[in-house]
Parts: sequence; C-alpha cells; structure tokens
Amino acid sequence: MFHGRVVPTFVTRQLPKPSRRQFMFGVSYVGAALLIGCSSSEAPAPAKDADIAQAGAEHPAATPPPPGKPSPFEAYLAVGADGEVTVYSSQFEMGQYSYQGLATLVAEELEVPIERVKVEGRAGNPAWYGNLTMGGALQLTGGSSSIPTSWQRYREAGAVAREMLRQAAAQQWNVPLSEVEARDAAIVHNGSGQRAEYASLLQAAAKLTPPTEVALKSPEHWTQIGKDSTQRVDARDKVSGQQTYTIDVRLPGMLYATVLHSPRFGGKLSSFDATVAKAVPGVVDVVQISRGVAVVANTTWAAIQGRRALKAEWDNAAAETRSSSELFAEFEQLAAQPGSLALQRGDNAAALAASNKQIEAVYRFPFLAHAAMEPLNAVVHREGERLHIYGGLQMPDVVQGTCAQIAGIEPAKVDLHVMKTGGGFGRRATPDSDIFVEATEIAKALNFRAPILLQWTREADMGAGRYRPMHLHKVKVGLDADGKISAWDHSIVGHSIFAGGPFASMMKDGVDPSSIEGVVDSPYAVPSMEVQVQHPASPVPVLWWRSVGHTHTAYVMETLIDEIAEASGQDPVALRLALLKPDARERGVLQLAAGRAGWNEPAKPGIHRGIAVHSSFGSFVATVAEVSKSDSGGIRVERCVVASDCGVVVNPDVVRAQLEGGTGFGLSAFLGERVDLEGGAAKQSNYDGYTVLRMAAMPKIEVHLLKSAASPTGIGECAVPPIGPAVANAIYKATGKRVRDLPFKAAS
Repeated sequence: MFHGRVVPTFVTRQLPKPSRRQFMFGVSYVGAALLIGCSSSEAPAPAKDADIAQAGAEHPAATPPPPGKPSPFEAYLAVGADGEVTVYSSQFEMGQYSYQGLATLVAEELEVPIERVKVEGRAGNPAWYGNLTMGGALQLTGGSSSIPTSWQRYREAGAVAREMLRQAAAQQWNVPLSEVEARDAAIVHNGSGQRAEYASLLQAAAKLTPPTEVALKSPEHWTQIGKDSTQRVDARDKVSGQQTYTIDVRLPGMLYATVLHSPRFGGKLSSFDATVAKAVPGVVDVVQISRGVAVVANTTWAAIQGRRALKAEWDNAAAETRSSSELFAEFEQLAAQPGSLALQRGDNAAALAASNKQIEAVYRFPFLAHAAMEPLNAVVHREGERLHIYGGLQMPDVVQGTCAQIAGIEPAKVDLHVMKTGGGFGRRATPDSDIFVEATEIAKALNFRAPILLQWTREADMGAGRYRPMHLHKVKVGLDADGKISAWDHSIVGHSIFAGGPFASMMKDGVDPSSIEGVVDSPYAVPSMEVQVQHPASPVPVLWWRSVGHTHTAYVMETLIDEIAEASGQDPVALRLALLKPDARERGVLQLAAGRAGWNEPAKPGIHRGIAVHSSFGSFVATVAEVSKSDSGGIRVERCVVASDCGVVVNPDVVRAQLEGGTGFGLSAFLGERVDLEGGAAKQSNYDGYTVLRMAAMPKIEVHLLKSAASPTGIGECAVPPIGPAVANAIYKATGKRVRDLPFKAAS
C-alpha cells in the first residue's frame, strides 16, 4: 500500500541453543572495507549525487535493490581500512541515542572500543531494515523499539565480522582457530603473541565463507553492554557545532520555501493573490500545493516575509469551527451514551449496582503539540530520473512510496538521506508524509529545476501540525463492604489516530487501540470491568505523541487507585501490591521506587508524596513525586524518584537520560501544556503561549534501574505516563483537591 512493490517480511529465527543462532550472511570487499551483509556478494553502490555538498555529502543515500534481483547487501556495518567501524542504523536518531545503542551492540561482539565506531542512518529497503518488533515489513522508529528490534540483529552482525576476521588470521598464521581471539580491534594469537589489526585482514576475510552459526558473547563476558560509556558516538560533532541537521543541507542552486496553511483545520484554499508576496525581495515564485500555498525564495527569511504578505481566501465549509470547550461538551454528552465495547469482564452492571460505595470521576485531556526543538523541514532534489529526499525519516518506506507517486517515478528511484533531527516525539512519523509531500509538490510545481528546502516555522508547526488527541474519561468504580474493588465502569471519548488512515486495519470493532491501552490491559485485579469507547470525528489531525494513549490512560488509572486507597483506608503502595499478581514486574519497580524515596518514612516538613506505576512498550516504570506548597498556594515539584525495569540495560547512562527526559516531558504536559481551539483554529502558536517546562521548574530526579536478565524492552517513552499521576496524587496530599482537568495550571 505504501511502497508500490512487494515488501519481504523478516522471519525471526529460533535459537537452537541459548547462546547460538543460525543465520546466513554474505560478505564483500569494496574499497578496502569489509562489509557484513545478508545473502549477498555485492556492496551497496555509493550515492552518485555530484551536487551533494556540505551537510548533504555526509549522508549518503541507501541504494534500493535493482528490480528482479535479490537485496544486494544487508548493510549493518563496515570495517574501514583504517580500522574504523561504521554501523548502518535501521533506527532514526532524534536525540534518543538509538545510534549509541546500536553502536554498543556491534562493538561488543566485534571487540572494538566504542571510540572507534561511528553510525550512519540508512533507509530505503525494509528487507534490510524492517522493524522486527512490528513484523519486519516496514522500517519504522517508534514504539520505543530501537533496541528490541536491534538486539539480535546487530549483535549477530558484529559476531559474524569477528569470526571471519579470526578465521582469516588463523589461516594467515597457520594456527588453530581456537588459539586466536579478537581483542581491542585486532586479532591476537595467544601462543606467539602475533597481532594483526582488522584492516590488515580485510581482504583475506572477505574471501571466506561466512559461518552459518556463531556464538554470541554471554553476559558475564560483556565489556560494553550494561556499562557506562565515556564516549558518545556523536558527542564530538555536537559539542563542536559540526553536527548537521536538515536545515544545514546546502545544494547548488537551492531554493527555500515556506507554506501558508488554512488557519482552520479542514479549510480549503479558495483563491490567493500573490502580487504583494512576489514583490518581496528574494521571492522567486508562489505556487499552490495540496495543503495551501508555498512561497519560494532565495532565502528562508525572504520566503517567510513573502508568506506574510500573501493574501488568501479559504473555504471553511468542511473546516472545524468549534472551540475546545465545545468539543469537551460534546465529549461529555457522548460519554453518557453507549459506545463501542472494548472490554467486558463479569456482570459489571450488577456488580456496580450491588456495590457498597462508588467513586465517580470525569477527566479531560486537551490537545497537545509535540513542540520539538526543530520544526519540520525537508529537502527534495531531483537529478535525472532519481529523486533525493533529505530529512527526519521516521517512516522512510512510506515517504519513499508517497513521494515517488507524486514525482511519477518508481519508489526504487527515490534515494533517502537520513538526517539527524532535533526531537520528534512521534511528530515525524506521519502516515501521509506531510512535510515530504509538500516539499515534493513544491519541487514538482517548479519542474524540479532546483533543490527545495522546505522549512516550517514554529507557528506553522503548532498551528497546522498534528496533536495528541483530546480525550475525556468518565469512570465509576464500585467498592464492596470490605473496601475492595467490585466493579469498574469506564467510558472513553476521544479522537482516533488510526480511523480512516492507512493503519485503519488496526481498529477493532470501532475501537482505536491507542485510546484504551493502559486500561483494558491494566495489571490490577478487577473482577468486573466494562470499557466503552467513542471516537467523534473532527478535521483536526491527530497523531501519536510520546507514549501515545498511555499519556491519559495511566493518569486516570493511577489517580483513581489512590482515591480507592483513601476510600478503603489503605496505603497507596500497599493497595497496588495487593492488586498485582505475585509475578507482576510492576511490583519490582514499585517497591524499588518506594524504598529509595523513603515512602514508609515521614516526609520532610512541607513535602507531600505521591506515587504511580505503569507499564508501556514492554517496560515498567514507577515514580514517586515530592511536591511542596507555598504560602500563596503555589505548587512546586521538588523531587522525583524513578525506578525502571526494561530488561537488559544496554547503555545505563542513556536509559537514565531517557527516564529523566521522559519525566520532564510528562511533567511539562501535566503542569502547563495545551492547545486550545477557538473557532476551529489553534490559539497557541509558539513557546510563549504553549508553555513547555522551564529549567527552573525541573525537579531533582533520581533514577534506579532494576537488574534484569530479560531481553531489552523500550525506554524512550515509558517514564512519561507515571509522572503526571504521581504528581497529582502528591498535590492531593498537599491541597486536598483532585486534579482531573489538565493541565494543572488551568485546573488550579
């Protein structure tokens, strides 16, 4: 559907033994580099874009397989003549340090110091880079899956390279293979002490038949996995200002563009007058595209000035014209009506009617912008029959297929240049490839006569972007005479991310799974539970936002558990433990966070504690929040203790950073973020109105990692869900007020 071609699917192979795995790899030797790949004797040809300059030259495009031929190379890594290792990443880097994780996996097995590893993003062939956690047919960075999808694949690539280099050395020295070992980017003979750097063995290794079985290192022999690295693979470029992003790409003859979108979501262009805009110095042209009008100029600033001078009329017949308050009023009416059944456990109506006590609550969650530091941008350049696309390619296969159709070429002729990006949080994983579609349409309107760098302003990103959907939860919980939960009636109303789009097949019986995750799969023992969902339509475009549905479902579940604890006279931690199965992994992080926070000890004077625990994307996080209240009633979050179980921790410092960042991200949404609609248009347009967390409001954060031998699970999103309810529960202790309308500043 997205690619215009048949997409092969990865098949996950079973381990014959715990430490061994069979797989076929092909090898080739090109330009004094040993390239490790799958079932191929060819290396990917280098990008042939003579016009790529400056930043563009640093990001070669992946070469798709020629029609009728098998994939030429499964490019996971290359060992250069200088001994430097390049890891080709299937995962998009947007500040979450996926590159660091993949580099560590390869370096561990290849026995190479991380200081000698660099990473490049690759895309354009799902047979090489399909996300294994999602079936393998689509390359996608999301769902906190970078390490889970790479855990076996990249370690195996490093192990194959290691074994072939060992074999080459053993043959060259005429010694048994058992007497040579890989050590510090070289092969060493234990008997004679002979040593050969990898570079000197490359040609010989490339001629060998790759092993069909290879042993991965056992955990007790790991020297890099699970250890704090002193070197980040991209640290030098970042601190020296040499790191390049899409906005830094410079190609000869490049033009710059911005787009004027409808101020109301769903509005259609009726007409426009470009006379004044074209008179702005530097403006080259003004062209209509599918979503608005683009101004093209010699500089981005000239394009922005031209857009401001542009006059346009819009047809709002199909546009959203309601305000956020009107939408919430509609949601509340819908919540009182029957919806699509998402879960039915027991005779909930009877159990609720027979309950001794009931707790009722209504929660409102506003639209949220992703608000990444780098607004959306893309570069499109056609050279002959090939189309080059540069940008934050979170869903590259979709971009490749969509833009190929616009340009009128085969997807195999679209070369994708993966750029690092200043944040994403889900915004760059758009099923309709919005920014790339616009850039391609602009380039096409100009007959592809020049490379186009399309740059959205912050105002465009917030006013015409995609939002975390609005949701309303209406819940009624029944307690029996002993204070135990006997019934749980839960109605959810919110805009659907999946309905009507390319992922509509994920809808089941009218239910968007992203709206109910964290509720229907709650680990708490609730004997009777009914969950109904409704998805009212709106032209407002919605999208996944860091931790998706867990952003609101965890909040509802974890604040209600605290209310139940108070109503039944129980300690919040004790109640949660009583509701969890003995083997539930939530127990470990809950006890760890509570213990490290001193839950059972009196808090310092003026400090109030709250706790929450939640599982998302296969990982488990518990957060204890401590808040203080000023004499004027102001609330400040002073300290957060975060405990996580994400299986094997590949990079502890990266995991800690993600837990800290996720905590701040979720806290920011809880304290002040919201997008309000007025007459169908977004009221907030920049950081002055959309108030993300300031440094001065960031609390002290302590992170504790639970040791685990389980396979690694995701961590990029998992600290976001529990921070809001933990703080809300602490605020109740401080003020006696429940926070049910978010954000907190708007509710206080």
